[in-house]
Amino acid sequence: MNLSNTINVAGEATRRSHVRYWILLMIFVVTTVNYADRATLSITGPAMRSEFGFDAVQMGFIFSAFSWAYVMAQIPGGWLLDRFGARRIYACSIFLWSFFTLLQGFIGVFATVGAAVTTLFVLRFAVGLAESPAFPANAKVVASWFPTAERGTASAIFNSAQYFAAVLFTPLMAWLTHALGWHHVYLWMGALGMVLAGLWLKVVRSPATHPGVNRAELDYIKQGGGLIEMSGDAGKKDKEASGTRWFYVRQLLSNRMLLGVYLGQYCINVLTYFFLTWFPVYLVQARGMSILKAGFVASLPAICGFLGGVLGGVISDGFLRRGYSLTVARKVPIVAGMLLSVSMIACNYVDSEWLVVGFMALAFFGKGIGALGWAVVADTAPKEVIGLAGSIFNMFGNIAGIVTPIVIGYILGTTGSFNGALVFVGANALVTVISYLVIVKEIKRVELKHP
Repeated sequence: MNLSNTINVAGEATRRSHVRYWILLMIFVVTTVNYADRATLSITGPAMRSEFGFDAVQMGFIFSAFSWAYVMAQIPGGWLLDRFGARRIYACSIFLWSFFTLLQGFIGVFATVGAAVTTLFVLRFAVGLAESPAFPANAKVVASWFPTAERGTASAIFNSAQYFAAVLFTPLMAWLTHALGWHHVYLWMGALGMVLAGLWLKVVRSPATHPGVNRAELDYIKQGGGLIEMSGDAGKKDKEASGTRWFYVRQLLSNRMLLGVYLGQYCINVLTYFFLTWFPVYLVQARGMSILKAGFVASLPAICGFLGGVLGGVISDGFLRRGYSLTVARKVPIVAGMLLSVSMIACNYVDSEWLVVGFMALAFFGKGIGALGWAVVADTAPKEVIGLAGSIFNMFGNIAGIVTPIVIGYILGTTGSFNGALVFVGANALVTVISYLVIVKEIKRVELKHP
């Protein structure tokens, strides 16, 4: 990342402000809470199964409820972002997903298994609807606030929040479940997010209108390829380019490079949703750990994922600064990281807890390095419909959130073992490698044809 603090304006040295880093911090905090709310059920699931008697298949469908809605709402969410801007839509999103998270704390009022399953599925579905604009908004804000040479690191940092969420909140939620009961996890997380929605509105603006940005930083962002008008209300200035027309959707879905990126993101998210849903259950059921111990143990691979996530972005931007093409800079970390992630299959052949944790940590580290999909979106999305492009990418990626929990649930229900589940997840890492090496050719910004 270029950390030079000065540029020359009208012959006079002017110190560049660094508001973009504070915006990135805000995105990171929001995304951390976002992923913590997605993971609440994986931590409270064993306790809720004991209380309500959910079986593995029922749990698989409940885990998937979030992603059914999340996938369905991606294109409408992208339209809202392009039409009204990331600031207001994201604030509404944060508040609503937090409210629905809080309501899950009251599932205990239902006396029957059927009623509890149905209500929990509906509320998880509602959380998915509310969260649908989140990651496209992240990509939109990063594309607006960061020049191309810093975008890989910025995208990797906000994407690594998923691992930081596991490091910070998994032990905390496990402790709340153990000490106070699973209900408190939902109550506290919901309240936290509702406060965060107000903070987002207070802090975030587009670069062109933010009072803290000076001309030096604004010029640096703009000259480096930042789309400085894209993260605020600029989207409603041009209804023709707002992403409402299927003419643009068809172009995005017929682009070979983007289709390869979509497939790769789906496969990467198979790993994501394994760790978000079944991984703590794996530690409890297959490895005999207590809920409290599983919560702390799960944070160790997450630390490695966080470090890998940041490192992947730094490596990618480092390639760019050394003169390598954007294609090389993005593909090398993705391919190398996904090859490392295949190591999780080795857990099927070891009994020692420390070896299991070690292989999972290596897989998580590799996934972190390779999780540069959002940087690729910021690099390739057409300027006119960046919110929509990010939403389509996120829609394909999160189909994995529907498939993965259900497939693993059926594998467990059929075999009674996690061995097949680990093979299934590891195989998807290999498909990611094939997708980026064979389907995705040159990585470059897509130019749209206009009607």
